Amino acid sequence: MIAKRLFDILFVIPGIIFLTPVFLICSIWIKFDSEGPVFFRQVRVGQHGRYFRIFKFRTMVRDAENQGSKITVGGDSRITSSGRFLRKYKLDELPQLFNVIKGEMSLVGPRPEVPEYVLHYPAEIRDIVLSVPPGITDLASITFRNENELLAKAEDPHQAYIENVLPIKLDYYVKYVSERNIWRDLMLILRTFFAILNR
Repeated sequence: MIAKRLFDILFVIPGIIFLTPVFLICSIWIKFDSEGPVFFRQVRVGQHGRYFRIFKFRTMVRDAENQGSKITVGGDSRITSSGRFLRKYKLDELPQLFNVIKGEMSLVGPRPEVPEYVLHYPAEIRDIVLSVPPGITDLASITFRNENELLAKAEDPHQAYIENVLPIKLDYYVKYVSERNIWRDLMLILRTFFAILNR
């Protein structure tokens, strides 16, 4: 959808320029806070099932994925001091603006999952969800903005995510795909901004 791509570019390029000081501050804090790279990159599933590597600010210790689950819960000991702040205010997601520039993501759309969880998508729903570019935010992201705290209460966070959280997210994703338009995207961006401020 050309209009959506143009919408993304018109927002993202000025956004990156405006947020350059924030990028610098976050990068310096991460480097001083713990050993490891500034950015965390992870394989996610994008439009039409294509794999890509998502950008995030690193919020956990080096090699965290080899030290535990891909699901992160509220009190996860792998999260760094800077990481707790970045996660709380969703600042760790800012580098995904570069994924948008590369055309791998959109500002608004279904959140991209790791391949392991996409395997749990029912086939007909998977085709719908993966028919559009994944996004930095959507209604599911706003609804489950406290997902880490929610999963922390579960005996098995991995299973709780698959059985309780993922089906609800998929309903949101399908609804978004069927109703998407530029005006709706703009409203979701504003709702995301105010949800973050309310934290």
